[in-house]
Amino acid sequence: MNDWPQGWYRNETPSRRPGTAGGGWSGAPTGDLTGAPTGDLTNPYPAGYGQAAHQAPGWPSQPPGHPAPGQRGSDVPPGNLPSIRRRRWGPKRIVKIIAGLVVLAIIASAGLYFYFSAKLTRINALTSYPGRPAAGAGANWLLTGSDSRGGLTKAQEDQLALGHDVSGARSDTIMVLHLPANGNPPILMSIPRDSYVQIPGYGYNKINAAYSLGGPALLAETVQNATGLYINHYMGIGVGGLDGVVNDVGGVRMCIAAPMVDPKAGLNLKAGCQTLNGAQALGYVRTRNFALGDLQREQDQRLLLKAVLSKMTSTGTLINPFATIPAADGSVKSLDVDQGTQLYQLAQVAFSLRNPETTTVPFGGFATESVGSVVVWDHTKATELFSDLANDRAVPQSLLSGSSATGTS
Repeated sequence: MNDWPQGWYRNETPSRRPGTAGGGWSGAPTGDLTGAPTGDLTNPYPAGYGQAAHQAPGWPSQPPGHPAPGQRGSDVPPGNLPSIRRRRWGPKRIVKIIAGLVVLAIIASAGLYFYFSAKLTRINALTSYPGRPAAGAGANWLLTGSDSRGGLTKAQEDQLALGHDVSGARSDTIMVLHLPANGNPPILMSIPRDSYVQIPGYGYNKINAAYSLGGPALLAETVQNATGLYINHYMGIGVGGLDGVVNDVGGVRMCIAAPMVDPKAGLNLKAGCQTLNGAQALGYVRTRNFALGDLQREQDQRLLLKAVLSKMTSTGTLINPFATIPAADGSVKSLDVDQGTQLYQLAQVAFSLRNPETTTVPFGGFATESVGSVVVWDHTKATELFSDLANDRAVPQSLLSGSSATGTS
């Protein structure tokens, strides 16, 4: 049933229009307006429009207004407003946000992993050959540092005091890192570069000659034959790479017992604890200006390697992407590794080298041969050391010479 009187809306008598004399509405209803809206019809919206409590009689029922939360008539009390906001940031929502961030972190980490892995230079450093030692317990890494000038400009050679027109490459740093499978501490063993050993196809010579004669593959074969240790992985770095890695981690802090001065290595360091930049670190591991020459240099090399990797794997570096990413990027593009080495294995090596037990192949004395002054091993002690490593046995302290810093004046 229609509540409106019939015909009130008909335009039986034209009325005034807005803007004409007297104002009014064109086509206002005439006739029997019983029950029709009353009041000022010049206002198209009757007073109280939209409010049922003040609606003029006869007008259609209008939807009630919606009081704001907390006002009179609202079904949401003021005290419930904080709970609404809390529901928006409830436990489930927070868990979802955290889960989303974790997923993003995993995706980003995976992307960086494959990015850095692709930057590694993989070479054919380890080959099978007749008489190769059998694989033992744990894993053995051959670590080398060469004097290769590859990729360096003359200005960089001058800065690093490397000289010019030095072709080829020699391995001034030769180490074997043994990672036990039985929970014993890692052992980092240096092999003196002048060690007098047999090089396959070339007879007896200084062990670092194997690198210049046949590269990493011949050096790996020579080391395996001389020690009886199966080499599982290879990792090498050149002089330019070491300089760059040290600079990428922001320098390394070293404590030096006495002043170290060696113009040939571009080295001039004061005594005491100090932070070395890349050029200083390179000079530190190159100098042989000691009474025992290479024997002290090998200890310095181990100390620097530990300092670099301790900083790279420190909490302060790992939680800071502005430190971690440049350090990782500089490292992987400076390394040569064997074909089977994966990036996660390099991370294992880095953490292992933070605090290994260290030694040098037991020293038996110096000798003069056709190739010059050479280092002779104490073969009895050396054989015992190699056997302990091959069989993953704890090495007696008597065979671990350790590492300590000295200086030169």
